[in-house]
Amino acid sequence: MSEPILAVAGLTRSFVQGGVTIEVLRGIDLTVGAGEIVALLGPSGSGKSTLLQAVGLLEGGFGGSIRIAGEQAAKLDSAGRTRVRRDQLGFVYQFHHLLPDFNAIENVVLPQLIQDRSRKEADERAAALLTALGLGHRLTHRPSALSGGEQQRVAVARALANRPALVLADEPTGNLDEATADVVLAEFLRLVRGEGSAALVATHNERMALKMDRVVRLHDGRLA
Repeated sequence: MSEPILAVAGLTRSFVQGGVTIEVLRGIDLTVGAGEIVALLGPSGSGKSTLLQAVGLLEGGFGGSIRIAGEQAAKLDSAGRTRVRRDQLGFVYQFHHLLPDFNAIENVVLPQLIQDRSRKEADERAAALLTALGLGHRLTHRPSALSGGEQQRVAVARALANRPALVLADEPTGNLDEATADVVLAEFLRLVRGEGSAALVATHNERMALKMDRVVRLHDGRLA
């Protein structure tokens, strides 16, 4: 049996506020297999974003073990964390965070150039991803000229540009109306599966969570 893409063991995170220690994560154990799409379900404030920040190596202060694509990532230095984020991870947030001065294809090309891909290869990859998401006619439009659903599709293409082993999505349709959210989620799931990536998707929407391969529930800092 192959090693999981993500293996989290004993993950903890606490904060001190006003002299009081608040335990946000209380010993999380979680695995995500290759190509598996897992919904992380829980209400607002349950710690979903904190867990994704830990797995995404976006901040320190966590206890426990985080293995990504077989590498013990929790104890890496800053350069090592940057390398894992660049080479193994893709990110989709509730808000698209596109670069406003760059058009759709340029937003998807840029992370590939950081990975030292040639401009020609990066352009071809970006165009193929955006076309697969129904944006082949919008490649040269800047974010301000795109609808909310189109902007989020560009964000999905950007997250998959470098063929990540694991995509981390934090309420990826939370800023969209229900009809648009359904379309974007369906396209996200189709593209992630087509690319063969694994995904951990944080959501408070049970209906959407049930469209994924498996659901884990976060409550009071623990996975149920």
